Amino acid sequence: MQEHKQQQRDALRERILEASRGIVRSEGIGSLSMRKLADAIDYSPAALYLHFRSRGEIARALREEGYAQLRAAFVPHAAIPDPAARLKAIGRAYVEFGLAEPEMYRLMFMETGDAAGSAGVASSRDSATMLSLFEEAFAALNANAPAACAQALWANLHGIVALELSGAALPAAPVAALVELSLDAWLAAGSGFAASSGD
Repeated sequence: MQEHKQQQRDALRERILEASRGIVRSEGIGSLSMRKLADAIDYSPAALYLHFRSRGEIARALREEGYAQLRAAFVPHAAIPDPAARLKAIGRAYVEFGLAEPEMYRLMFMETGDAAGSAGVASSRDSATMLSLFEEAFAALNANAPAACAQALWANLHGIVALELSGAALPAAPVAALVELSLDAWLAAGSGFAASSGD
């Protein structure tokens, strides 16, 4: 009996998250509300609060799912032996994820405060894990400041995605071309740092 009740609770929690994903993907995080969710799954708002204490808690759960998806996107590339090829592949995967999941990307990296729930330790840890992949590649390339290179590359790639999602990107510069130029520039910069450190 207890196991059956737990299964029912788990099933309802997943229904809430599934409806939340649909609202966020189609309308954005700003349209997510407990009342809209209750209407979507034909439950009372009170039933939702048994699983999530607030809209922000749902947003945090969705953000964690997004980070899991992004990590999964990196997995096929993380073991590439050549660090330059690995860095490029992971960078491309990051941008591709952002463009394929625009509202999830906004929730993960562009929303602040109540709209996205508080980021907390989990998001910081996920960001650090992602940065470590860039940093390891730069270190393997003997860059003088691999941690700084990793953060700057992330800022560069994030800027490309954010400009595209906001509609501010220039049509004369396709996203794929910007990504390749940025990756090539950072690989050259990393090599330059390594050369200057050896002087």
